[in-house]
Amino acid sequence: MENVKIIEIKKSVFEDNDRAADALRGELKKKGVFLLNLMSSPGSGKTTTLIQTINRLKDKIRIAVMEADIDSDVDAIKIKEATGVESIQLHTGGMCHLDAEMTEQGLSNLQFTMHNSQCPDLVILENVGNLVCPAEFDTGAVKNAMILSVPEGHDKPLKYPLMFSICDVVVINKMDVLPYFDFDMEKCKEYIHMRNPKATVIPICARTGEGVDVFANWLLKEVENWKE
Repeated sequence: MENVKIIEIKKSVFEDNDRAADALRGELKKKGVFLLNLMSSPGSGKTTTLIQTINRLKDKIRIAVMEADIDSDVDAIKIKEATGVESIQLHTGGMCHLDAEMTEQGLSNLQFTMHNSQCPDLVILENVGNLVCPAEFDTGAVKNAMILSVPEGHDKPLKYPLMFSICDVVVINKMDVLPYFDFDMEKCKEYIHMRNPKATVIPICARTGEGVDVFANWLLKEVENWKE
């Protein structure tokens, strides 16, 4: 029997993307642009959290948003109407994640001129709602954040280890419904720190605004540190 040549395509794809992501981060550093990659499952409250956060920060720093979805422009319109900041929609053509090249294409289409003093201080990428694929691809972001909502359960860090291991901050949303769900906050924090001991955990309620100031202040500090 002849030997069959096996090509590790998946490994090659990731390696190429990692190089592109590192190069993109380098360019963003030169321009003083902080890119946040925000991930979660569908329905966790990403867009509502963004609206609350942006409205707390937009008078302090220049902000732009890239909304990634398989289809529709619902979220981009919602962000624009609720905050007034520039928001563009990225369609992934059926793909369940964004990679560095796709992110760079989105950045190049922001109305902000990415080559002068009008660069945004902060660009937020709202990734496709998915706890698996987005975690596998480095977008070139400076920091990764994710939102876990109370109705999803406190055991998600055990089921989706990669997502929680790559996130610098985990926002636990929908704290207002905590009494109605079997959600153990201390267990959730324990499981998150099993995956990532350095992760910051911030409980919030995006609907009421509870705790959003903490997340906004965390983000503002990270933006300021990136510019130093």
